[in-house]
Amino acid sequence: MSYKTILVHIDHDKRCAVRVETALNLAKQYDAHVVALYALEQVVLPSYLMVQIGAEILEAQKKAAAEEMARAEAEFTSRASTAGIGSIEWRTAIHDPIDAMVLHARYADLVVIGQSEVADALDIATGLPARVVLAAGRPALILPNIGNFPTIGKRILVAWDASREATRAVTDAIPLLKRADKVNVMAVDPKSGKQGHIAGADIGLYLARHGVHVEVSTDPGAEIDVGNELLSRASDLSADLIVMGCYGHSRLKEWVLGGATRTLLESMTAPVLMSH
Repeated sequence: MSYKTILVHIDHDKRCAVRVETALNLAKQYDAHVVALYALEQVVLPSYLMVQIGAEILEAQKKAAAEEMARAEAEFTSRASTAGIGSIEWRTAIHDPIDAMVLHARYADLVVIGQSEVADALDIATGLPARVVLAAGRPALILPNIGNFPTIGKRILVAWDASREATRAVTDAIPLLKRADKVNVMAVDPKSGKQGHIAGADIGLYLARHGVHVEVSTDPGAEIDVGNELLSRASDLSADLIVMGCYGHSRLKEWVLGGATRTLLESMTAPVLMSH
């Protein structure tokens, strides 16, 4: 398994350049095709406002939007050329950006998107990262709103609880895990009895058979919640990537009571690869 098609979200956000750089770096590592999707939400004005604004102003706004799209495409093409990536593709979507990302993600091996900037829990739950991970059926590499990431995947922390979501995330991350210098698996809630006789042992052997150099530790999750424990552990290990399943519980329970998914989406300090 490898990443042969990488989809990256393009918009007006100041962090867009970081997403593009990350996608191109990954494409170089895996000899992958990069699809850049320019997806922005179209603002539909009420008819009475359109009349008040006037045709000339509306036409000027359309022209400015077209010029911005052309600028973004030229910048992406230039960056790809500088990086030596020849297999690229530019796509546009002027309707719902989340629906567009979900649709195009289904034809990619990996999606590169940015952390949502909103702080409200409900907005986090319905924002682009969460909805793409839930609906696309593809792994998403979510980049934090702060920081640069010259390397991603040299030191990886895997959150493991033997759930379906965690299994999917680990499997989706195998191309990265095989290239990592160090992989630490944190077996969460080992007392649950769901991980076998020795928590983390089976997933450690599974990854070792794929050629992954892995170390396994356990976390009872007694002192702080799992999400913050993951962030703390990632900091201790200087991890440049966290791999985890998305929504291990029902969405209602996840957002009302908290949960590792919500904590990471709100407060990530390193790139996170999530699968559902």
